[in-house]
Amino acid sequence: MRADQLWDSGVVRLLVASGDAGGLIRVGRQGRGWRQADLGARIGCSASTVSRLERPGRHVDLELIRHAAGEVGVPTHVLAASLGLTAPVATRVAADGLRRAEEDQMRRRTLLAAAGLSGPVALLAGVDEALASMPGPTGSMAPLDGRLAAARSHFDAGRHAKLLAVLPGLLADAHHAARGRQPVALARLSAAYSLASQVLTKIGRYERSRSTAERAVVYAEWSGSPLAAAAAARELSIVLRHQDRPEAAQRHILDAVSAVESTGLKTQAQASAYAQMLCTTSYTAARAGDRDQAIAMIREATRAARGLPHEAPEGRLFPLTPAAVDLYAVGVHWALGDAGSALETGRGLCAGQFKTPERKGRMHTDLARAWWQLRKPEQAAAELLSAVRVCPAEVRDRPAIRQIATELRSRHAQVVGVRELDAVFTTSA
Repeated sequence: MRADQLWDSGVVRLLVASGDAGGLIRVGRQGRGWRQADLGARIGCSASTVSRLERPGRHVDLELIRHAAGEVGVPTHVLAASLGLTAPVATRVAADGLRRAEEDQMRRRTLLAAAGLSGPVALLAGVDEALASMPGPTGSMAPLDGRLAAARSHFDAGRHAKLLAVLPGLLADAHHAARGRQPVALARLSAAYSLASQVLTKIGRYERSRSTAERAVVYAEWSGSPLAAAAAARELSIVLRHQDRPEAAQRHILDAVSAVESTGLKTQAQASAYAQMLCTTSYTAARAGDRDQAIAMIREATRAARGLPHEAPEGRLFPLTPAAVDLYAVGVHWALGDAGSALETGRGLCAGQFKTPERKGRMHTDLARAWWQLRKPEQAAAELLSAVRVCPAEVRDRPAIRQIATELRSRHAQVVGVRELDAVFTTSA
């Protein structure tokens, strides 16, 4: 049977309708005459892993699914349809389902409250439900580009609760607009998922962040936009790093570097994207303990950013500036355990060099981490208080920074400014 006939066959349509991506991989593998061990050798896993991959059910490793599907020739649109990524689906919930959903929400509320995120619990639940079963379009007449820009401004201002509130509707309408598979609409949908991944990573919801980042990758590849693909790969790399998968994280971000570099870097937007990928590559290498790679990449990023303006134009996908690269260098040195170099690098930085509250706050929290690494609680507390003044969410919502604040409150309660940090944890998101 020819490939076009295979992927339009009744068996494949049934597998797509039942959401059985593993079944599609099995069909493709058998169509090529491969054993499970043959496919495993091609994707770097055992035959037993391929066997589990081919079974019906919910697969959490979308990266492996995509890799296997690509090897056996499953068309992108067929795989995406089987994963429920091609169109919003409205569902009804039966009484038992509603009761289970309420129980799940209670569990989420308990966990999030323990994590210090009890404010936006209902909003996080709404995003979770939208990702599990995308609602229908909202009917809003507002242009999607404007709504996406407004949503991004919520992130830049540290308004995480407001961003979480608008994400389900934004994703649903972006899905609806992309049903015709036009490249611009697909790139916009990828950007919406990348933004969702950003905020979910920021607040420590790594499982959902990975799901959104993986969807962003699918739609970016489908759109054919190298910059959208770079943005999606970057978010996936970041969340993989948080999930302690440094090799996978580095692979994704290096692929993104190559893709952007292949554009020829003829525009400032492309140069900005390239420098951003290098920064992320450097930080990922630093967190993995690869000092040589980390230092080499941040130096190359500094060189690549020299021609960028000190204030990025409105709407640029990667609004990187030379000062932003210096801030990444602070994080790289901290991740390598060299707090002294981190503080020396950050000596010339000031909040005025950064346009958004999120970046201003990030500057202060990165310096706070370096002071904390040097066991200087007074200076760490002072930087955290500065972060609170410009962007409270950078201290309140980020698990790693919240942990430093918690330890300051428990171990150094008499240090000037530590008591003032309590206020940020009682302020609503």
